[in-house]
Amino acid sequence: MKRVTGIGGFFFKSKNPEKLKEWYVKHLGVPVVVEGSEESYVIFNWEEQANNKKKGYTLWGPFKEDSVYFKPSEKNYMFNFTVDNLDEILQTLKEEGVYVFEEREEHQEGKFGWIMDPEGNKIELWEPPER
Repeated sequence: MKRVTGIGGFFFKSKNPEKLKEWYVKHLGVPVVVEGSEESYVIFNWEEQANNKKKGYTLWGPFKEDSVYFKPSEKNYMFNFTVDNLDEILQTLKEEGVYVFEEREEHQEGKFGWIMDPEGNKIELWEPPER
């Protein structure tokens, strides 16, 4: 069984997300494509892999400093890793003693579930939709 198949995104808190995004655009040429909200992101598209019907992208996006999206982690960031089969990997991780959150999300962007690592980092697992 495949485990993690890539990085789906890296998210972190910022005292001033808009200003930080502007800095990244100005100094590094990071192409912010959706602006004006906590859900503003930079999308780095990646090519469809051979024999894989799923196509995706990597997100980069600062969150507001008081965001609760990373809770219960006290860290200022959260990893997002892509997976081929969210339900299977979450069941396997649970059997291995990893803390798996009960809540799940499924919508047009795919399926999402969360786990915690031993140091209290919340990790989002993402199964992109078939395209």
